[in-house]
Amino acid sequence: MRALLLDTPGPIESGPVRMGELPDPHPAPGQLVIEVTACGVCRSNLHMIEGDWISYGVPAFTPIVPGHEVVGRVIELGDGVDWLHLGDRVGVQPLWSTCGHCEYCLTGRDQLCRSKQITGETVHGGYAERMLATAAHAHLVPDGLDDAEAAPLFCPGITAYNAVSKASPGPGSTLALFGVGGVGHMVLQFAGLTGAEVYAVARSAEHLALADELGAHPVDAARDPVGALTSAGGVDTAVVFAPSDEMLHQAMASVRPGGTVVLGVHARVGHLSFETEQRLVGSVIGSRQQMREVLALAAAGKVRARVERFPLDQAVDALERLKAGAVRARAVLLPGAR
Repeated sequence: MRALLLDTPGPIESGPVRMGELPDPHPAPGQLVIEVTACGVCRSNLHMIEGDWISYGVPAFTPIVPGHEVVGRVIELGDGVDWLHLGDRVGVQPLWSTCGHCEYCLTGRDQLCRSKQITGETVHGGYAERMLATAAHAHLVPDGLDDAEAAPLFCPGITAYNAVSKASPGPGSTLALFGVGGVGHMVLQFAGLTGAEVYAVARSAEHLALADELGAHPVDAARDPVGALTSAGGVDTAVVFAPSDEMLHQAMASVRPGGTVVLGVHARVGHLSFETEQRLVGSVIGSRQQMREVLALAAAGKVRARVERFPLDQAVDALERLKAGAVRARAVLLPGAR
């Protein structure tokens, strides 16, 4: 099979990835093989490719196939997989597998399992024509969802949903998002469904326009966002998906006393005053049950990923555009396109 392979992490411009060939995967018991029809391009993929996460043990090996928001059709089933059928359309999120018996797995927090495997980081991912998956962590994609628009639900969708759940906005409350993009544009939609008044802090005119399109109040990051958000006393909650220490500090300064900041990226917290009784909460991916809820909302037409489509051969172009901030929401690779 054809696949994009990461050999040695480095700047995307230096050619760390290449199109190559790998043997077709075959499933062990409890596994399946999918023919990949769509795979989203996540900034996490770019961090791994460029070597930003080597200190975290990512990638776990090389050469490795990146990609962790995947939709495809089942083409082979391993022993014991009796609830899926050949031809079924399924999706796979970053949570490729878990142990199934630790305290986190048993309490619906399987994304915190210490033995989890991550798609495209510790096992081969979806920048390829085919991919091996764990049946217990594959999700049927509802009819009516386009493959390319469904793929981002399996990372931006579930990641945004979990973060908004932790922020817990509601009618009459206020929420500010810092960082509009792949995950951020999904945060705006999930937050909007709660009845909260939603603000979006972004740097580019394109991302500010996208926020406005999605019903949020755009706030220019270059024009004193803290002043804009605190002029009426601050917001109840903030969600941060901009990998920026400065934006995290702005979020903390914008939240009123007793409020909550949800952090979904790496950033340095710095000073946190006990006197304001603010809560700072980390958020990573989401559980399998939450994934089902995201798919149900998308199937009902309540949320939709905005995507730009690229053939697999143009993966480097998509990654370079992402690095340059030129992707409006989510780039998606289509291995079957030419």
